[in-house]
Amino acid sequence: MFASPLFHTVRRGSLALTAAVLASCASLPTPSAAPETLSPEALRADLRFAMETLERTHPDLAHSIDRSELERIRMEVERTLDHPLTHDEAWAALARLNPAFADGHVLIGPQGWREASRAHLASGGGFFPFEVFLGPDGAPRILSALGGGATAQSGRVLTRINGQDARDVVRGLMSRMHGDTPRFRAALLSQRWWLYYGKLHGTPARFELELDGTEVVRVPASRELPAMLQAEEDFKRLYRFELLEGGDALLTLGSFSWPDKARYFAFTQDAFGRMRAAGTRRLVIDLRANGGGDDDMWKEGILRYVADRPYRAGSTYLKRVQESSRKQGETTGQVVSGEITSLEEPRVDEPLRFAGEVWLLVGPLTYSSAVLFSNVVQDYHFGAVAGVGDAVRVRQSGGTQSVVLPHTGLMLSYPRFVLDRPAGAREPVLLRPEVVLDDDPLHPRAAVDTLLSRPVGARLP
Repeated sequence: MFASPLFHTVRRGSLALTAAVLASCASLPTPSAAPETLSPEALRADLRFAMETLERTHPDLAHSIDRSELERIRMEVERTLDHPLTHDEAWAALARLNPAFADGHVLIGPQGWREASRAHLASGGGFFPFEVFLGPDGAPRILSALGGGATAQSGRVLTRINGQDARDVVRGLMSRMHGDTPRFRAALLSQRWWLYYGKLHGTPARFELELDGTEVVRVPASRELPAMLQAEEDFKRLYRFELLEGGDALLTLGSFSWPDKARYFAFTQDAFGRMRAAGTRRLVIDLRANGGGDDDMWKEGILRYVADRPYRAGSTYLKRVQESSRKQGETTGQVVSGEITSLEEPRVDEPLRFAGEVWLLVGPLTYSSAVLFSNVVQDYHFGAVAGVGDAVRVRQSGGTQSVVLPHTGLMLSYPRFVLDRPAGAREPVLLRPEVVLDDDPLHPRAAVDTLLSRPVGARLP
């Protein structure tokens, strides 16, 4: 997350959530695969390995973890490891620790799931046929066909799935999701329903779905590539710019992780050039799907055109010293506290400087480096934040590391540092927008329109 050599940046893809962190070597089930089982002794050894690794490597477990709750769940999990399990069953057992970690950068997850998902489709397999989102009441609703295509079932409530109460399905999946809060975890499950449903319930060739409690439909599994996997590799889906009527502009930044940074920086430079030519007075930057990545993507890509005073990405920190980055006087494995004292200087001579109103639009999936960006904008008054709040912490962990659990092949991910926001404040704990807006997945443009309906220069609540 940091450009400074002190910290190691995290590549997250489309959920930075969080996302590259989800790696694992277990593949999705295929109809012809003979399930290999793992002994109870091997499973318990991996559980011990995971817990000992966290104790040894995490800079501050108290940052997110309630130790008594974690120990309670650990004991529950250990009691279930009394018989052989397949790899997917091992994930289902050990992943029950994830909610107790309460951090988007700490999880036990399947490695290589992106590649395994593509291989599953290429071999003739399919996934749950719809993109799904969890409504405010927790009920699963159909968003679109898998991959984002139109469907007449959009908006309908799933009440039963293959004979099982859909709310029970949700509870089972949510009990294995990682992330800071239940709101974050629900958003992540919505984005990856096809993946986690398949991990827990398999990938049958056909699905029997009860909709709205009244109609039963039978739908074949979909062989379309899920929407999030499509978006991650499509620059034009992740990064979009629109000049709008009335002196407004909308800049969508779906990730702060892209391999060709020169292309990204050229894109943002062109956007600010077009705003300068059009006389834009208000810019909305949509970060609702941005799970983070590298800080230079917002420092050089956005704040070089916006910042009018020196700033820093954070303040005090705790870090776990690693041999590769150990400084004189430090010991490998030691937890060190410190403060970022160097400041990023504004580009006072930038010809495309934007002096208009800046808004960041955030949601439950805004995470990691995108939260750092939001912190900077709020603390230095470079703009204001709107959208759905109370989902992610402003005190962010980062420098994500990972290790393979030796028997199950699952991946344990954990951070190397924890960073306070630039102003140093610990309250509020969760990212809190100045303007709270509802976000309807069926009408994602509505939040933008509501924000732009405010008069330019209107006083904040």
